Amino acid sequence: MRYQISGKQIDIGEALQTHVQTELGEVVGKYAQRPTDANVVFSRSAHEYVCETTVHLSTGLTAQAKAHATEIYAAFEGCCDKMETQLRRYKRRLKDHHKDRAEPVELFGASSYILASDESEAAVEPDSLQPMIVAEMETKIPSLSVGEAVMQMELAGAPVLVFRNENKDGLNVVYRREDGNIGWIDP
Repeated sequence: MRYQISGKQIDIGEALQTHVQTELGEVVGKYAQRPTDANVVFSRSAHEYVCETTVHLSTGLTAQAKAHATEIYAAFEGCCDKMETQLRRYKRRLKDHHKDRAEPVELFGASSYILASDESEAAVEPDSLQPMIVAEMETKIPSLSVGEAVMQMELAGAPVLVFRNENKDGLNVVYRREDGNIGWIDP
């Protein structure tokens, strides 16, 4: 497994990098047969350290975890515990999907935009109905079954996931409803 361990405006020492590789490798190896790579980012938020971990699995799914603590090792341990909980919870389903899927998840390119909010201009009438684009990025849309899409959304901790339904050729959306259930939009 490839590791990318970095810090945002903080120095990450060799001891922490070695600790992250051994601990995360042990946790991920226990629940996922063939992880491909892991991205661990440490940063500061006021007086706390923040650890964000993303692990890409060979099935094409992505598991993410984030934790805060006053010490950097404690932040990583909390993040590692969350990752272990997610992978343990989905171990059976990960293995089942891995057996059914002979090839990795196919990804399609798409554009992603961040639009400016209208909070500052609430009292002023806008000149046009076109929103102001703050950022434009390239994103990937996976080709998944509905069950895999729900699992990917829960593993990533995302409120919504847009995916291409591999049983049909259209774009679909799964999202977490306010009542705790999962919604599925199939146009």
